Amino acid sequence: MVPLLLLLLLPQSQSLADQVCLNISNGVMHVTLTGARVEDGQTSVNCTYNNTSCIFLCESQQNMCFNGSSHCLDAIVTNETDPPRIQFNLTSYMMCNLYPCINNFVLPLMNKLSGARSDQKEMMTLFYVRDSCPLLFGSNSEVKKAYIRAECKIIRNIIETTQLEPGDSMIHDMKALSLNVVNISEANISEANLTFKIDAPQLLPENTSFIPDIWLPVNALRAIPEDERVIGLVSYMHGSQFQFKQEEISSMVLRIELQEKHHLQNLKTPITMTFGISPNATLDNDTYLQCHYFDEKDFLWKTDGCETNNSQTYIICNCNHATPFAVLLMRDPIAKIHWEILSIISYIGCGLSAFFTALSLVIYVFSRNHRMDYSISIHVSLSGALFLLNTTFLLTEWGAKIELDWVCVFVAALMHYSLLCCFTWMAIEALHLYLLLIKVFNTYFKHYMVKLSLAGWGIPGIIVAVSLGMRDFKQFYGLTEMTLADTNQTNAICWITDDSYFYSLNLVYFTLIFIFNSGILLTVASNICKMKQVSQVSSKLGQGTKGKMVRDSQRVRETCRRCLTVMGLTCLMGTTWGLAFLGSGYVNLPILYLFCILNSTQGFFIFLWICLSARKQRKRDMEERLTSTPAKSSAVKFD
Repeated sequence: MVPLLLLLLLPQSQSLADQVCLNISNGVMHVTLTGARVEDGQTSVNCTYNNTSCIFLCESQQNMCFNGSSHCLDAIVTNETDPPRIQFNLTSYMMCNLYPCINNFVLPLMNKLSGARSDQKEMMTLFYVRDSCPLLFGSNSEVKKAYIRAECKIIRNIIETTQLEPGDSMIHDMKALSLNVVNISEANISEANLTFKIDAPQLLPENTSFIPDIWLPVNALRAIPEDERVIGLVSYMHGSQFQFKQEEISSMVLRIELQEKHHLQNLKTPITMTFGISPNATLDNDTYLQCHYFDEKDFLWKTDGCETNNSQTYIICNCNHATPFAVLLMRDPIAKIHWEILSIISYIGCGLSAFFTALSLVIYVFSRNHRMDYSISIHVSLSGALFLLNTTFLLTEWGAKIELDWVCVFVAALMHYSLLCCFTWMAIEALHLYLLLIKVFNTYFKHYMVKLSLAGWGIPGIIVAVSLGMRDFKQFYGLTEMTLADTNQTNAICWITDDSYFYSLNLVYFTLIFIFNSGILLTVASNICKMKQVSQVSSKLGQGTKGKMVRDSQRVRETCRRCLTVMGLTCLMGTTWGLAFLGSGYVNLPILYLFCILNSTQGFFIFLWICLSARKQRKRDMEERLTSTPAKSSAVKFD
């Protein structure tokens, strides 16, 4: 009989009489009770309660169930609240507990299973919890993390409690993994040179060629007292519990554990592991195999401290520490040289943009007056948002190195806020342009800049504040690992940790703004072309054949000026960010280079635009003072 588990939140405790019927045939046990049905087969367990997945665990008092038997037993059914569950007390026969697959109750159950005295029995129960709730374990990262912590704790308990003579070993075969506990004697390592070969346990006979060969450094083993020199090697049947970001694991996952107070880390002579390559790992020009270890603090696959040597049939991994290891199939078509060039472009461009946007703010503060055009104020607000974005971008790697977690969360949240502010002020630029050049009817806006500022700075602030407020439910900001192509290095930055949140929010937010801004830009560009055609007709009607050279020169200058105007508006409204849609999967390198160059230097181009706008403003002010007749540039009025 296979044991099962289940949790349920109920408002109060009450008892009633009921029956639990058991029908056992062909090695399958069917359990029927009020509102629930459990089918316990030889290889799988199906439990449903009120049409939802559940876990069912029975502890037998008497060995009375056998193949071919069918029973209905008197039961006392109790709705418990602490812990929440429905309990079926089959008097003197057995006690059963039923739990639904709910996050808040599966987590404490797994914590209970990983107690100080947990052993193989609790490990098997842990496997059943995972197998009974596949949807929960497949979608909830917190449940996966708790499962890995519980599994690691039980493995260490088994290693601690396994009694072995020096030089002996014992294999513990379990459902999803096999653990080989080895007591390494002095005689074992005295015959070795620099490394000592140790065997990983075999799960299936047909997987013999994929069992990794392992060599441990002798000098590190000798540093451990002989009576505590116990090593545990774990081979996993599947590595799904280690997949948090859809990683493609191409080898067996191997864990190396010692007794809890000993660690193999910062080794001068590395641990060497030879992994056989799975036949399902199909390589092309855009993929490669690389050794990784699983960081059980950050729950990420990393490569620092590990080197990869490839051949056609196997992968050799040399790592200076002991953790879970595997060979992952990496997909990244951007070569190392391109990553380096793009990184340099981004840092130089962001540095220049940060400097010139700061300069724009200084010039605005010291030269502003009550007659200044609102357009310049909007340009400067966009410059302020870009200054925040470029500055926080330069701090993302620094924040990842600080031990205080809140520093990285703060940098990531500030960068997200500044990015959303940039998008919002780009939309405001388009809205203002629409009011000035397209909607030219008499319109009055009271407290115009105040309202724009509330939208430009307030909407992103609300989004980020709500995201931070949900940190008890899910942490959206923090340390994120970026793996560089064709290298053994991972790059840690402070940014959004949840990919689905990143794409669902940022992509939708920018797409709406991009569509709106593109529509305004196309309309303005169309009006500019019409103005050009009208001026050409007027020039032909007003002059004959005289001065043809002068007219041609003026047309060229006017065409260049209008083209520069459209390019400047493109930069102001952030339509260059739309290049991200064309570089699908970061495959189109020319598009990617254009994206980095144009957007990292956006602050510099806006600085030039502000300077030109301020120059025109001063020229208009001078003309007004000379003529003493204010010129009316628009029928739209602002206050």
